[in-house]
Amino acid sequence: MTWLFEDAIQKREFISYEEKKGFFQINVNDGIFRIVRHAPKIIETTFISKGESFFEDSHAVISEGDIYYTISREDEQYVYIITDGIKVTIQKQPFNISYSYKGKEITTVKNGYQKTDDFETISFNLKPEEVLYGGGARALGMNRRGNRLELYNKAHYGYEDRSELMNYTMPIVVSSNKYLIHFDNAPIGFLDLDSKADNTLTYETISGRKTYQVIVGDSWLDLTKNYTKLTGTQPMPPRWALGNFSSRFGYHSQEEVTATVEKFREENIPLDAIIIDIFWFGKTIQGTMGNLAFDRDSFPNPKQMIKGLKDNNVKTVLVTEPFVLTTSNRWDEAVKADVLAKDSIGNPFTFDFYFGNTGLIDIYNPKGKKWFQNIYKDLADLGVSGVWGDLGEPEVHPKGLHHATGTADEVHNIYGHNWAESVQEMYTQNFPNTRPFILMRAGSSGSQRFGMIPWSGDVNRTWGGLQSQPEIALQMGLQGLAFMHSDLGGFAGNNLDDELYARWLQYGVFQPIYRPHAQEEVPAEPVFRSDKAKALAKESIELRYKLLPYNYNLVFENNQTGAPLMRALFFEEEDNKKLQTNASTYLWGNDFLVTPIVQSEQKGAKVYFPKNSNWFDFYTNKKVEGGQTLTVKTEENYIPTYVRGGAFIPTAKPMQSTAEYNGTNVDLHYYYDASVTNSKRTLYNDDGATKNAFEKGSYEILEFEAETTTKLLELEFEAETGANYKTTTKNIDVVIHNFPKAPKRIKSNGKKVDYNYNEATKTLRFNLQWETSKDLETQIKY
Repeated sequence: MTWLFEDAIQKREFISYEEKKGFFQINVNDGIFRIVRHAPKIIETTFISKGESFFEDSHAVISEGDIYYTISREDEQYVYIITDGIKVTIQKQPFNISYSYKGKEITTVKNGYQKTDDFETISFNLKPEEVLYGGGARALGMNRRGNRLELYNKAHYGYEDRSELMNYTMPIVVSSNKYLIHFDNAPIGFLDLDSKADNTLTYETISGRKTYQVIVGDSWLDLTKNYTKLTGTQPMPPRWALGNFSSRFGYHSQEEVTATVEKFREENIPLDAIIIDIFWFGKTIQGTMGNLAFDRDSFPNPKQMIKGLKDNNVKTVLVTEPFVLTTSNRWDEAVKADVLAKDSIGNPFTFDFYFGNTGLIDIYNPKGKKWFQNIYKDLADLGVSGVWGDLGEPEVHPKGLHHATGTADEVHNIYGHNWAESVQEMYTQNFPNTRPFILMRAGSSGSQRFGMIPWSGDVNRTWGGLQSQPEIALQMGLQGLAFMHSDLGGFAGNNLDDELYARWLQYGVFQPIYRPHAQEEVPAEPVFRSDKAKALAKESIELRYKLLPYNYNLVFENNQTGAPLMRALFFEEEDNKKLQTNASTYLWGNDFLVTPIVQSEQKGAKVYFPKNSNWFDFYTNKKVEGGQTLTVKTEENYIPTYVRGGAFIPTAKPMQSTAEYNGTNVDLHYYYDASVTNSKRTLYNDDGATKNAFEKGSYEILEFEAETTTKLLELEFEAETGANYKTTTKNIDVVIHNFPKAPKRIKSNGKKVDYNYNEATKTLRFNLQWETSKDLETQIKY
């Protein structure tokens, strides 16, 4: 590759600047720069070369920029664009652009957009101490600095603890200095995170928009909030999506599906959905993809099957792929309907891959998009509750293939993104009150706003495969896709390891989606495992359901603010450099501290306890002071899990399906810590199904507050109820952990309350009936 940076940058000369409607324009000898403010902490810069047009449409950004709250100044050497947040400084000679916030430099351009022999590039200066995250889903260690990352969505079958290229590659760099650069462009390329060790960040692409946004945050939560403000927040999925899934590759018949669900019910293992892989449309792996209709020999009455499952509180999710094989039942229909991507002379482009000789649905052709959407509508009308989009990288995407809007390489990285968008659009048009469940193997920046549920691909069924999962999920949460999760138990290979299986499912309790899935040679479902593995799995699944109120509140928080569900420890201690590369322990929401067990026969786990809180063992109530690292003894039936002192943790009563939960009967755990004199948490609730329930006023938010003095603990409950939500009386079993002694008395709104105090465990229990139209105050005198 020939780098033209030094010579080229000397040729870029400042000519003038002017204020246009909605943006500032910097005129240079070889083009113009457009600078737009999206928000105080988000600034966008675009370079338009001479002879090129401005590509206005972004696949990722939904915010419309403006220059409100922005002023500009000019002197002999500089032009300053001063927003109410980020300041942009344009140096005239030699021409350069830098960004600062609150008087501190964020980043500076090293070499502006240039053309090399292979790519269009831009580079930025890095500070020596910066840790870099981003680039999508990869297993590289938390600090990705030093890698040149290919931007080409590609499946990595059977990966373990290292994977340089996976299904989600995103043009995003996140710095440990709490800024993010989003290269707002879809075509393939590379993201070079200082691979030459010369303090340089470089974005390389084959074509497209020369646009990037610089985003800052006053905290990590503020940074993720600002990024999702730019690219969209995740719609709330249906509540059943937080339950347990039965899934494998795959169920071969209607009889097998119904028998599997009955097995869960017989074993009293909670279940909310079953995912049916490719055998729903054909008896063989090869030759049938693209049928996209039930094979009636294997599934003689799908409507009856789906209804029977739904009557049993189990939703049906079907796999679909964007490939139509020339041997499939729909090939002639697809060709006649003109829905397939083309070759250079306008015929359907056909090629061979693992599943057969195929064409690819062109979702960028309105005909192809509508044809695919109609298939999804028909399935939804049949009662199917969720869409699984597989192989959407696309898995094979020949360079010579042409879509209606561009070449394969130009849309490759956003094919899954736009596929999810089309599914969401179908639901919006035909089922406007339904929250879609959209499970996708590939996507891009901003995909979260389509309700996309990403997973980490075909991970190996080994300890190495498990070891990479927390890192992948934590990284994706930083990049907006907070529902990243893994095939619990691992997917690839025939490794029957009950210990690995149990540890993976225990980790799954504290990651976004609970979905064991694997190749069928070794069962993914706990009901078909050994008695011991089944018992351990059942315990984890029951805990997952117990945490449903807490988890659902996390989903709402993510929907409102973009806050990741899984959070790296540096969210908690932002200036602790030792935590910048730690993925072994993480926060689940604000109040759980979790350390997965990722090695066989691991007797102890090293846990760092963040210093700003005390922490309580979720299982033993043992108190640990924050600010220290301890080696914790492991237990067979759970992973090290701690709760923040002063936290309210709402939990649910036992259930076999989330359909049994409505938020009326809740256990409310308070982790008493004398050092926390005031504590406040909220709990969001709605019907779990209606799209945009919060915006429609069909919700309630319960607020819990604790105030502690030397002799009194006062609990105050308040409720905010949407205009279209019917209030109910809550039956709340209060459990106070670490309470120092038996209280002298408890009164709630002036009435005496009976209680039980266990001196050995220091646990106080009592029941409250709360009519949420009124506030409730409870005094515990001790």
